[in-house]
Amino acid sequence: MAGPVTDARAAILPQEICAKGPGGSAGKIDAHLMDEPSDDSLAAFVFKNRGALLAVPALALAAFGRPSASSITAGLPLAIAGELLRCWAVGYSGVTTRNDAVEAPKLITGGPYAYVRNPLYLGNFITATGFAVAFTGKNAPLVRCALVLGSLAAMAAVYATIVPHEEAFLRSKFGQEFERYCERVPPIVPQLEPMPDGTGEWHSDVIAAAERTTFLTFGAMLAALALRALRA
Repeated sequence: MAGPVTDARAAILPQEICAKGPGGSAGKIDAHLMDEPSDDSLAAFVFKNRGALLAVPALALAAFGRPSASSITAGLPLAIAGELLRCWAVGYSGVTTRNDAVEAPKLITGGPYAYVRNPLYLGNFITATGFAVAFTGKNAPLVRCALVLGSLAAMAAVYATIVPHEEAFLRSKFGQEFERYCERVPPIVPQLEPMPDGTGEWHSDVIAAAERTTFLTFGAMLAALALRALRA
């Protein structure tokens, strides 16, 4: 599973929080500009520890999965597609994506954010689905069902907690601008046509730095997949 990233449609510069990339972009939040709303301690805790929480289902797949050639063939392209979606979003959202608090200097609504409000989290979920399929080809049907549905349910629970937390912050900061954006762009399932007047620019040069942890995690999952396939 790809590493967790704040996907709060706010743009920031290279040293800002939820975003990635110089020049600011979607899904960013600048840790130096504003303090995170403190009205929801549980959501703040989940947000701060999202990486550790999302590592649990990944470890379960690596420990108990029994991949097959067909499951790898079916799942790995899906995992790669999810990471490519992340890279597209990261080019808009900036270099820092793993801060502990939600913050954002400006709203970015272009690129993938013109289709869906949470492209980073959607990319993560697609990647997680691909790995869940890839790891479980030779597991007994009930075990495979438990591993796949359990891992995806855990991820969905984390995002169901932190997305409203992020959006509450964005509403408090951007008000009607963010409300209008929410009216025009769906949160989870991308729309077919992009919002025509989205803002933001894509910067390919930030991807290597911004996605370093995600690439390492992806590589670790590939290594685990290869080892489990040899032993399955």
